[in-house]
Amino acid sequence: MAHTTVSAAFAIPQLLRGTARIFPTHSALLRLKYSALCYCTMNGTMKSKRKTDHLERTANNFRQEVISPAKVCGITNESETVKRLRLAVTNKDFTFKAGQWVDFFIPEVAVVGGFSICSSPGLLEQEGVLELAVKHTVHPPAHWIHTQCSLDSEVALRVGGNFFFDPQPADSPVNLVLIAGGVGINPLFSILLHVADFHRNQESEENGYKMGTVKLYYSAKNTNELLFKNNIFGLMNEFPGKITCSFHVTQPSSQICEELQPYITEGRISEKELEKHVSKDTLWYICGPPPMIESISKLLENFGVPTDCIYFEKWW
Repeated sequence: MAHTTVSAAFAIPQLLRGTARIFPTHSALLRLKYSALCYCTMNGTMKSKRKTDHLERTANNFRQEVISPAKVCGITNESETVKRLRLAVTNKDFTFKAGQWVDFFIPEVAVVGGFSICSSPGLLEQEGVLELAVKHTVHPPAHWIHTQCSLDSEVALRVGGNFFFDPQPADSPVNLVLIAGGVGINPLFSILLHVADFHRNQESEENGYKMGTVKLYYSAKNTNELLFKNNIFGLMNEFPGKITCSFHVTQPSSQICEELQPYITEGRISEKELEKHVSKDTLWYICGPPPMIESISKLLENFGVPTDCIYFEKWW
C-alpha cells in the first residue's frame, strides 16, 4: 500500500499546481516558482547515479491538490541530531491522515523536502498546528531546518502518501503492530497519537470507532536516538494494556538509565517477539531503512500474514 515506485518523469505544472495559494505576497510566489523551475532544470541534467529526489520517489503516490502556507511557531531539539518543528496552518481545508507526509516548500531553496508528520490529526483540528521531526543531513531542506529556520519562518506544505491509518466508525476493530527503525518512528508516532485519541473518544462517543490494542516495536542505534520517549511513556501510562512499547538498541553507547531498563532490549527485534502478535485481526505498519522493511515484510509473509495486512513506508 505504501510502497513507492520510483519514476524519473516529472512535470513542471505538477510542482507548481496551486502555488498561487502558497504565500500572501507576489514576490514570495515568484521566489517559489523560481525554486521549482531550478529544481526541474537541475533534475533533468543530473546524472542517473545520483540519489533519487523525494518528488521522484513519491511521483505515483496520492497527493492533495492544494499547497498551503504555514508558519514555524515552535522549534525544539528532540535529540542531538533531530529538530522538532511546530507549524501553524491557517488554511481551514488543510487535512491529513495519521501516517502521511508533506511536500515541504522553502522560499529560495530549489529542492522540495519530504517529511513525515509526527503529530496527530486531532492536534491540527484542535489547535491548527502540525509537527515534523527532521534529522540533520546535507539534504538542502533538512540543512535549512537545522541552520536557518527560525520562529515565524514561512514555508508551504502539501499533504501526500498512501501510508496511513484512518478507520471509519463502522469498521471492525483491529489491533496494530507498529515497527519503527530510527527516524522511521515519525509516521508511526502520528498513528500512535491518533490511536490514543480514539481511546479517549471511546469514553464519550457511543458510535465512534472501537480501537483495539497497539504494540510499538522501536529500534535505534542507542537510547539517544530513540525519539519521543517521554511522550510514548505517557501514552503507555495513560492507556495501560491498550498501548505498549518495546524499545530496542543495536549499538548501545552507554549504560541504559534505570527508567528505560524495563522497556529496553539490546539487539534487533526478534522473530519470536513478532510471531506472537500474528492474528486475523492485526494490521502491521512498518517504517525504517529499506533493508529492515524488506526483511520484516518477508518474515511476516512467512508467518502467513496476508500482504494486504502489511503496510510499509519505503521512500528514502
